[in-house]
Amino acid sequence: MKNKLLVLVAAFALSTGYAFAAKDTLNVWIPSAITGLNVSQLALSNWTQGGENSITWTLTANIGAKYISSDWTFKNNINAAYGRTKLGGGSFKTNDNDFYMETVLSRSIGWAVDPFFGNTIRTTITAGYTYNGNTATEIANFFDPGYVTQSLGFTYDKLTNFSTRLGIAAQEIFTNKFRQYSDDPSTTKVEAFKLETGIQSVTSGKVQVMDNLLVTSNLTLFTRFNHLDVWDVRWDNVLVAKVNNYINVNLGFLLIYQKDQSPTVQMKQALQLGIVYAIL
Repeated sequence: MKNKLLVLVAAFALSTGYAFAAKDTLNVWIPSAITGLNVSQLALSNWTQGGENSITWTLTANIGAKYISSDWTFKNNINAAYGRTKLGGGSFKTNDNDFYMETVLSRSIGWAVDPFFGNTIRTTITAGYTYNGNTATEIANFFDPGYVTQSLGFTYDKLTNFSTRLGIAAQEIFTNKFRQYSDDPSTTKVEAFKLETGIQSVTSGKVQVMDNLLVTSNLTLFTRFNHLDVWDVRWDNVLVAKVNNYINVNLGFLLIYQKDQSPTVQMKQALQLGIVYAIL
């Protein structure tokens, strides 16, 4: 499965980024895809001011498919990122490693809000490490841990470029080696699976700040019924600046707070320059 995911992402990526989309039409599938390979490199020779050679590459993909009829809306989206970096004579180290898939099915019933069913999957694409000098310690792997969340409730998406939904949710946590994420400390057994029930909220928006400047934001919240004072937070933001018809600059910021992973807030920021080509 892990290799299939890597092939899925790599199949869309060349030395440039690609994007394709179709015009919104009822009763047809509307695909979309944005992907890119970003590389930065520094080479020094007889450099008296100090420094080390370095190379960094990051592969990203945002793939979606949407189906709209007069009564139903079916949305699917995958966000994936994987990157590595090498400094001096050291070995390559993983610097980005994330997979997020979302599926939402909603039905129009003539109300201000529509009932929906949603499913999300979160995991790493491959093994993830923490580094202490040249020593790498594995701390995660594909579906170790893996988070699968189903939610049922109501969604509001009557405004252009804005949607929000709230529902009762069930979250399953799957692990293998790293069972600290799924273990129930109240039992003597170390569990590899954990089921939690609670409330999930997802809000997404886009703002066209200028003709060539677009900001997108997605905020996902989850809390458990037995700990309503503790919320899991995933806040994903991307600023896209269009330089011309072929070149975009992307600034991404991801904030995560999940107590079972870390007692403090996790943050990731990335600045990327890429070439975009519209196929359709």
